[in-house]
Amino acid sequence: MQSAQRDEEEPGNQMRPATMQSAQRDEEEPGNQMRPATMQSAQRDEEEPGNQMSVSDDDRIAAAQSYIDALVSHDATAVPLAPHCVRIEAGLKTGLSGKHLRRSLNRGPQYRVIESITKPEFSVDGDQVRARFDVITKPKLAGRRVCAHVDETFLIPDGTIHHIRARLRPFIRS
Repeated sequence: MQSAQRDEEEPGNQMRPATMQSAQRDEEEPGNQMRPATMQSAQRDEEEPGNQMSVSDDDRIAAAQSYIDALVSHDATAVPLAPHCVRIEAGLKTGLSGKHLRRSLNRGPQYRVIESITKPEFSVDGDQVRARFDVITKPKLAGRRVCAHVDETFLIPDGTIHHIRARLRPFIRS
């Protein structure tokens, strides 16, 4: 109660929600323009010593590879999925959380049709790992299979997969 009264008494400081007051402080600090809170906290985490997670490119690739391996093995126990991980395919959210993705990889019928994959080609750009590979399906129709060229981008900032964006281009294999 006393702090609210003090805020009212200070010139130009009427009662405002805390978010508006902190936004005003952010504007007033030199070199600190309005940015979403998540970006500000991420920047603070990068600036504070001891808060940086050192994840190598090899560790990021290993995390993505474990996901790709689970597409075929249907065993996602080794896949490092963040609890809030989502998967987007063709603009649609096909993975709602880490738990949902793990359950889908283990038992989902959409993955059960996968027979094999080709060796992925990986590239790393910061926290993102891009994997390109082909998915070979089990079903055959007149001796042909519907397969897919897959281009997936994984966001792996701390060793766990936070986001997956998948692009698929179907093709027929004899």
